[in-house]
Amino acid sequence: MNPLVRLRLLGLGLAAVIFAADQWIKWLVRVPLQLRQVGSIDLIPFFRLTWAENYGVSLGMLTADSMEMRWLLVALTAGIALVVLVWLLREKAAPEVVALGLVLGGALGNIRDRMVHGYVVDYADLHIGDWRPFLIFNLADAAITIGVLIILARSFLSREKQDNAGKPATES
Repeated sequence: MNPLVRLRLLGLGLAAVIFAADQWIKWLVRVPLQLRQVGSIDLIPFFRLTWAENYGVSLGMLTADSMEMRWLLVALTAGIALVVLVWLLREKAAPEVVALGLVLGGALGNIRDRMVHGYVVDYADLHIGDWRPFLIFNLADAAITIGVLIILARSFLSREKQDNAGKPATES
């Protein structure tokens, strides 16, 4: 099999795994654990499951408070997911393909939530006492964040290498 085809299949497979795992965990917190009714479940001293309905996008921005806004957000995020898919299918570097697979899988999980429920189900609540370094999030959010951080880090590192490659060596 062509190495580029294999690489792209890896990215698409990773996106499918993230999507499936995200939806499975969200089903667990909704149905068997009934987190919506319970409110929260302490698991370990710094992590609990807490029910949250996110009607916006990242950090609750662009809150969809009407049916029109809900479907506009679905369209907007689906458009972004399509751009990520095209990028993934054109990318030749394995780290970027993995990162884009993470972003695509997470985006699809959150898009499905918004289409089915009208909001994104969030449940992961990391905290130290009353201090929360993050908002309540889900696996899809974590995958998107990790994927974007990988892309940014690689972008900055490759730019730094290009800058250093273009400069003449200094003599001591």
